[in-house]
Amino acid sequence: MTFRKTIRLEYKLAITLQYLREYRTMCHIAYDWGVALSTVSASIAWVEDTLVKDGTFSLPGKKALLKKTDASEYVVVDVTESPIQRPQKNSGATIPARRNGTR
Repeated sequence: MTFRKTIRLEYKLAITLQYLREYRTMCHIAYDWGVALSTVSASIAWVEDTLVKDGTFSLPGKKALLKKTDASEYVVVDVTESPIQRPQKNSGATIPARRNGTR
């Protein structure tokens, strides 16, 4: 496997999309593209920084995420503990072995 120091712009965008949309690890992406892990990390950081610097692209801030919406969904999960029956320990259920035969 050969490692390339620089990669084309199209590949940087494809790597970033794989990372963000497919939830793949940087290690797996680096292996698939035949580049070093640091190259993948630098490519993703470069694409993200370029998009943030552009005025037409913006992500909602923390306040937008905390804003209440009309449609709320709740999931209720019963997590109470239930006792289980455990087998009783007795010497009749086991087969005794001789000590000299277990070496």
